Order: sequence, then C-alpha cells, then structure tokens
Amino acid sequence: MRKFVSVLAMSMTAALTLTGGAANAFSGDGWGVDRYTWTEVTPAAEWSPRAGLQAVQLRGRFYVMGGRTPLDPAVNPLPGASEIWSDVWRSNSKGRQWDQIAANDDSHWPARAYFQAVTKHGAMYVLGGQNFKTTGCPPGAPSCSDFFSDVWRSWDGIHWRQLTSAAGWEGRAGLSATVLNGSIYVMGGSRNDDSAIVGGPPQREYFNDVWRSRDGVHWKQVTPAAAWEPRAGASVVTRGRWMYLFGGEEGFTCASIPGGPPTCDPPYFNDVWRSRDGAHWQQVTSSAGWSPRPGHQCRLLKGQFVCFGGFGLYGNPVDMWASYDGAHWRALPSEPWNAASADDVKYDFAAIVDPGWLGLRPAIYTFGGDRETFNFGDPTNYLRVDNDVWRFGPRRLFAR
Repeated sequence: MRKFVSVLAMSMTAALTLTGGAANAFSGDGWGVDRYTWTEVTPAAEWSPRAGLQAVQLRGRFYVMGGRTPLDPAVNPLPGASEIWSDVWRSNSKGRQWDQIAANDDSHWPARAYFQAVTKHGAMYVLGGQNFKTTGCPPGAPSCSDFFSDVWRSWDGIHWRQLTSAAGWEGRAGLSATVLNGSIYVMGGSRNDDSAIVGGPPQREYFNDVWRSRDGVHWKQVTPAAAWEPRAGASVVTRGRWMYLFGGEEGFTCASIPGGPPTCDPPYFNDVWRSRDGAHWQQVTSSAGWSPRPGHQCRLLKGQFVCFGGFGLYGNPVDMWASYDGAHWRALPSEPWNAASADDVKYDFAAIVDPGWLGLRPAIYTFGGDRETFNFGDPTNYLRVDNDVWRFGPRRLFAR
C-alpha cells in the first residue's frame, strides 16, 4: 500500500508539471526558474559582435554561426549595411572559449543572417535567411538582398552538405523552425527589406505558411495559411507532441522614421498558438502577459516556457516571463542579462537550453544580439551589437 501511494504521489507530481496549476506547486522550489539568476560567461567571445546569428548544442558542444555585423555609417551610410557571416565557431567549455571551425567563405553555405538552425538525429541543419546586397540592384531599390530557401546539414559544423538549393517554401528571413516527431517544420518569415530601414521597392512580404520535411530534402506544404496572422520574428518551441508559436511582427514601425507619436501601436504580436501537425492551430491566448514584440526568444526550461528579450519601438522590454501552459503567465523577478535599462536588452540574439547532466540543472545560454535603435543619426548606433555569452540558471555551487 505504501508503495502504491508513493507511485500515485509521483504520478500526480508529474501531471502537475504539465498544467498551468503547477506554477504554485513548483514556485517554491529552491532551484526553480523564479530563483535562477544571470551570469556573464564571457563579455567578448572570439567571434565578432553580431545579430541575427544562430546557435545549437550538439553532443555537449556549443556552436555559433552566421549573422550580421553593422558597418560604420562613415564607411557605408545606408541603414542596415552590414558584413554578413558564414563562419562557424565551437565551444567545448560552455561558451567560455571558442574555436573557429569553418571560415567565413563560400566553401559551405553562403553568408546569411536571420536564418534558422535546428538539430535532429545528431546533425545540425541551416535553413533560409538573407544576405545584404547594395550593388546590382534595380533602379530605385537601395538594396536587393538574396533570400534563401536552401537547406544544409552537418554532423560536426566543419563539413557541410547542401540537401537542397531550393526547398518548396519561398526564400525568406525571420522564419521560424522547430523539430517535432522527427520532422523539421518551417513557418512564417518575410522577404524583401523593410521600408523603415532601407525603403523600397519591393515591398516587404510576410508569410504564414507551414512546411514539413523528414530529411531536409523533400518538403511538403502542410498549410498555405495557418490560423495565425502572417509574421516574422516569432519564436517557436516544441514541447511533447505540440509546437508553440509566440509573438512576432508584421513591420518594424508604426510611423515613418524618425520618431512618430508615442501613442501609435507597433505591428507586433503577443499571441500564443499551438499545433500537433502544423496544419491545424489552436490559439492558446490572444494576448500573453508580456508586451507584443519580435526578436525575442522563448525556451522550454524545467517544464515551463520562458520568454525574454526582443525589440520595442519605444524601448526594449526589460522583463522575463514564464508559463506552464502558454495561456497563464507570470513575471520572473530577474531582468534579462541583469539589464539596468532598456538600452541593455537585446533582440535578434541566439539562445539554447543546456539540459545539464550528472545532477547539474538545466540553464539557458544566450549568444550575441542587437541593441541598435532606429536613430540612424547616432554615429555610434552601429556599435550596439554584442559578442557576449550569458547563462540563466541556478547559482553555481563552485566557481570555475
């Protein structure tokens, strides 16, 4: 009887972790996310400061790749002008030191930013994204970036194989991707540069289609138009048999640059959706507790969705939020990256969850990111891009 009661108690505890009611049950855990803190792993990694990069973890190693580094406006005054990267860096020390394992050249995938990278069955995949081109453009177009729909795979970050030069989905940046039930899903995103940055034509186009592939080579469109509005810059997380989509944007500003009335509402989202198959979506909430935003990250940590960072037209959001079910949210006591103000908050950064091992608890790691504003008259604005590494986790018992 005692054994039966113990098993029943364990089953009830497991069930609580998957429900919204578990917040109260676990908020008192001494190592719960409410007690997690931010620690700077390194203020300046060996790779260049950048935004729109990607990071993955594979066999206990961290990998950082791609992204963009803004150029000095004294050299190139066009807003958004950047050096685009195709290099790959690896860390065997949880982000403290880095080795370059793939050069910034055309020996593998072309340089890109605002792409996606996922892992599946021991390999890493690179999908989509864009470069930044200002030469050879049509008359009246200040830029003519390439938007990719290619897919690349690597087992080690060094040797890459192109699985397809053109997946079924249209080339795009700011797309979202995840792995569910052994398939890679790609959704949303946009093509053409935003008029708030470089002007037009062509006009920026947003997507809400969803595509699926088991091998990265053959792709099937599971819906041409999901229930959620077309958008870019959304965060997508897999939990169990569901994928969840959080926030995003359908434009950077709600008034012409510079400035604009502070009462206008930027075209950002803070809704949450979920799906088992990418075709049929349920709206979990039309308005989460956190403010609408793009460029943020949500990650699954200790059975909870944790969302933070992102872009705010009138100031980046200095908050962190957690939810067990995506519908009910609570603010966490920590400011992301120990931010003292909105100027310290990043968007378009990369984030992974280190699951921990041998009794170590899971933690979120972030890499680089952007803190630029739309004040293109600021000659130092281009320097507000980072190459730091941070950890959000329990306080370490022993210093390293």
